[in-house]
Amino acid sequence: MSKIGIIAGGGKLPILIGEQLIQSGNKVVFFCIESYAKKSEYKNFVKTFIKLELISEIIKILKIHKIEKIIMAGYVKRPSLKDIKFDLKGLKLIKEYALQSKGDDKLLVAIAKFFEKEGFNFINWKNNCKNLFINEENLSYIKPSRKSLDNLNIGLKIFNKLGKIDLCQSMIIQNNIILGVEAAEGTDELIKRCFKYKKKGDKGILLKFSKYNQDKRFDVPVIGLKTFKLLKKYNYEGVFVEKNHLIIIDKDQVIDFCNNNSLFISSVKKI
Repeated sequence: MSKIGIIAGGGKLPILIGEQLIQSGNKVVFFCIESYAKKSEYKNFVKTFIKLELISEIIKILKIHKIEKIIMAGYVKRPSLKDIKFDLKGLKLIKEYALQSKGDDKLLVAIAKFFEKEGFNFINWKNNCKNLFINEENLSYIKPSRKSLDNLNIGLKIFNKLGKIDLCQSMIIQNNIILGVEAAEGTDELIKRCFKYKKKGDKGILLKFSKYNQDKRFDVPVIGLKTFKLLKKYNYEGVFVEKNHLIIIDKDQVIDFCNNNSLFISSVKKI
C-alpha cells in the first residue's frame, strides 16, 4: 500500500484526487497550503498546513510523515517571486528556475526536480483517477451549432501553435475570429474581457485544453460551475473541452445548469 502526499492548493481538485486514491487502497496525507486550502474542507482527512515559502519546513514535514510519492494539485496564484520571503532552500529553488526558460510549466518542472533531489518522487496520478476526466462527446442535452463547430476548427489550429510554446489553455472565438486567449488572469477573466469584443453573429464559444508539452503530473485543466455561470451571463453558446484531459468540478451540478440554461458542453481531441 502506497503512502502519498498531496500538496494541496485551493479548490476541490486535491480532494477529488485524494478520494480516488484512498478508494484505490492508498494512504493519503494532505499538505495544505495556507491561504489557499480551506480547513473546513479537510476536516475528514489526515492533513497538515504548510507555508509555501518555507521549503525546508515542507521537506522536513514530508519526511516526518514518511512520504516518498508526491502530487501537486489545486489552485495557487502565480506568486511575485520578489515579494515572497523564501528560506535558504527556497532561494536555491528560485535560482534553479531562473536558469531555465520561463513559463508556468517550466516553474512546475523546476519544483519537481528540486524535490526529487531531496528524495521525493512526483507521480502521475491520472492513471488512478481516469473516471474524473471527461470523455463523453456531449455532456449536455444542448449540442453545438454548425457555427460553433466552425469556430472550433479555427481554434484547434491556433491551439496547435500556441500550446507548443507554453501559452494558452483557454480561448474565446466568435464569427471565426479569435477574440482572446487566456493569459495570467485565468479563464473567468478571459470570458469577461472578450465580451466587449463580441459583434453581431453567433454567440461565441470557449475552448479549454491542455498545452501540448504540459507535464500532466502537475497542471491539469479544470472547469467548474462559476465559469459556466459566466458563460451564461455573457451570452456564449457553450464550451469545448479536451477529451480525456480535463476535469469538471461538481460535474452533475454543471450539467444540470447547462441543460437549464441552453449551454452546450462537448469534448473533442486536439489535432
